[in-house]
Amino acid sequence: MEGVVGVAGGIGGASGCVSSSSPTAAIGSNGVVCRPRAVLSCAPPSPKLRASNRHRLRLSSFSSTSHLFCSAPHASRGRTRPRIFLPHLVASLEQVEETYVMIKPDGVQRGLVGEIISRFERKGFRLTGLKLFQCPTELAEEHYKDLQSKPFFPKLIKYITSGPVVCMAWEGVGVVASARKLIGSTNPLQAEPGTIRGDLAVQTGRNVVHGSDSPENGQREIALWFKEGELCQWTPAQAPWLWE
Repeated sequence: MEGVVGVAGGIGGASGCVSSSSPTAAIGSNGVVCRPRAVLSCAPPSPKLRASNRHRLRLSSFSSTSHLFCSAPHASRGRTRPRIFLPHLVASLEQVEETYVMIKPDGVQRGLVGEIISRFERKGFRLTGLKLFQCPTELAEEHYKDLQSKPFFPKLIKYITSGPVVCMAWEGVGVVASARKLIGSTNPLQAEPGTIRGDLAVQTGRNVVHGSDSPENGQREIALWFKEGELCQWTPAQAPWLWE
């Protein structure tokens, strides 16, 4: 009868085991001769082997740091001034701005005025001007003068003067860029879910709301749509809970 001599260290220590043949036979207490076919010699792995195994276990497919919010990829250690990952918003993050937001005739007709205003209020911006207004043709043409050369310009003017609009002036730190994000892409089908256009519109020609695209245009459009004395400067009671 042939058998196998016990393996030292068990299964867990087999990483350093080496097999070798042995002619030696052993006689057990019951008189049975056991002639092992092979003996496993188990020795602890060498330090070099352990280091190699640890190296292979590293997750080399992932970068050790994320560059989304860090100073800059591969920046030198001597750099002391961090770079902001959205540089076009630097000015917006440092100063109070004004922006003009207008709920277009389709938004008014569909009863979305309260829904749209509440999104800006919940965000924490301050409403300084608000009115329901029937836009005359001359004002619409002045507002969209940069689009006069476009083939859809006459259709756009007819649309914006087809019913009342809600004019709003909002104020806050970074309000221009933030308002654009709340509103979403011009084409509602490309707007992200959660944005006004992404949730409430389906076509560019009926995209519910307008928002200034720069701080300069925000000031220009507020002056265009609001007369002197129609804006109100006030301090919200919740201001200490919004700004440090």
